[in-house]
Amino acid sequence: MITTVTGKNQITIPAKLANQLDIQPGTRIDWSVSDEGVLIARPLPPRGELARQAAGMARPWLTPGADPIAELLQERLQDEDERT
Repeated sequence: MITTVTGKNQITIPAKLANQLDIQPGTRIDWSVSDEGVLIARPLPPRGELARQAAGMARPWLTPGADPIAELLQERLQDEDERT
């Protein structure tokens, strides 16, 4: 497939590729160049999907019953009490 770069450095992604890779309006694409000079375009997951993937990643390092949010809030309250 061949595309042409416009005067504004824009390209049209061929429909077959866009459908195959689920590229839709708003999809972010990470551009890079390989050591051999090959242009690489990698579609990134939507930000919401990245947030879902990141949610709970630290869970394996928590001790059973730990509540890091409650601990953070408690620390903040203690810091406030110490300042007043």
